Amino acid sequence: MKSLISFVLLSLVGLSALSKDLVVFNRSQLLDKIKGGWAGQVIGCTYGGPTEFRWRGEQIPDSVPITWNKGCIKWYYDNQPGLYDDVYMDLTFLDVFDRLGMDAPVDSFAMAFAHAAYPLWHANQAARYNLLNGVMPPLSGHWRNNPHADDIDYQIEADYAGLMSPAMPNAASEVSDKIGHIMNYGNGWYGGVYVGAMYALAFTSTNIEEVVTEALKVIPKRSSFYACMNDIITWHGQTDDWRECWRRCQSKWNDERGCPEGVNAPLNIDAMVNCAYILIGLLYGDGDFERTMEISTRCGQDSDCNPASAAGILGTMVGYNRIPEKWMANLREVEDLDFAFTKLSLRQVYLKSFEQALEMVRRNGGTVSDEVVSIPRQTPKPVRWEESFEGLTLGEVRSGAALDQLGPVTFEGAAIVMSGYVSAPSAEYVAQIEVVVDGRPLKRMQAPADFKRRTAELYWNYDLPEGRHTVELRWLNPAEKCRVECTRIITYHSKK
Repeated sequence: MKSLISFVLLSLVGLSALSKDLVVFNRSQLLDKIKGGWAGQVIGCTYGGPTEFRWRGEQIPDSVPITWNKGCIKWYYDNQPGLYDDVYMDLTFLDVFDRLGMDAPVDSFAMAFAHAAYPLWHANQAARYNLLNGVMPPLSGHWRNNPHADDIDYQIEADYAGLMSPAMPNAASEVSDKIGHIMNYGNGWYGGVYVGAMYALAFTSTNIEEVVTEALKVIPKRSSFYACMNDIITWHGQTDDWRECWRRCQSKWNDERGCPEGVNAPLNIDAMVNCAYILIGLLYGDGDFERTMEISTRCGQDSDCNPASAAGILGTMVGYNRIPEKWMANLREVEDLDFAFTKLSLRQVYLKSFEQALEMVRRNGGTVSDEVVSIPRQTPKPVRWEESFEGLTLGEVRSGAALDQLGPVTFEGAAIVMSGYVSAPSAEYVAQIEVVVDGRPLKRMQAPADFKRRTAELYWNYDLPEGRHTVELRWLNPAEKCRVECTRIITYHSKK
């Protein structure tokens, strides 16, 4: 497979593309790579779909078959189109660029995302709740306003940024700075920055280890995200067994402290750990399309999104026309069908993404002619350092109760997160919850029953002084057949 990839690169680009400062593509060759990235993402998402979050904190054993049936992509399009949330989320941003141009303000992306018809989870849903309640980016993704700031959300949505930035990882980072902070911060943001950089560098490199290593230069070395990815690269050089690499990662890095659903639980939707699974697939897959997807999938957790990213990066490297027919036969059945919640088909996405890439090339000092695209090669530069939940250590994790039975919650610490939900006969119902902290009414939470407008946390506060505190949630507008449930209570201590 390595020889195939080498042949692909040499056949796709001229000798000038191998020069130090300039990359040159024929337009058709550049389009082929962009198409390969989108195609790989859809194929990988479908491949891992049946196992998504069924294996949490454990590997999928070889005894469990991963099937690839005739017509499987079309089946998901028709029956479970929500599987492709990591694709149609990308398309929200691609569409805004298409409609409003490359200088579209961040609020345009944010509001398109907030008012889209699709349901959301974790950092995305927390950001949507913030946006609908007047908290705009970048504050909508900041950990003080978003308990899911380190979750995987922007990581699975950043493919578009790399595909519109061929050979330009720093340009991809600039796009991600604006859009990625809508829903994430810290490691959650770094996941998208890193994935975008890997896509950008996959346009010109035949060496997977080079791509993952060079792309990591966009991440600050002082971050835990960098340390984790660097560990995966190092361990790959020490062991030929991907399962042993996974075990080392699990032992050192599987410590969820942010996502309220994942703290002290088998679920880990943290961007860092799931990005490690992308890397394990890429490095141990060694350029083989199926092996890459299989390993990323068998790492578990978000086992559709991780092979989607890995296959998208590999698809960019080899190009659309050289993705094996085993995978392409199913893809061709859906290329003219719109993704759920959009008016865009894959075939339209290929062309729109290509046009945006050409514009990015022009804006970054390249040239575009009727036949040739010349791109100044960018040396990866680190983005700024940021850390979610800075200065906090995990305290207690408790079970909650229905709000009318919960009563005051007393704890020692500096922060508290109270997860929960509202159920009601009508989606129009909004629970009014007064938050009383240490005897003082502090704020009023609006908690919609509508699944798309909901908050998964009834209250959170990361800025209390270290000490003993009491929090009471008072349900101000109880109604017949309505219920407000506090499911988990997580507290934190200050390191100071």
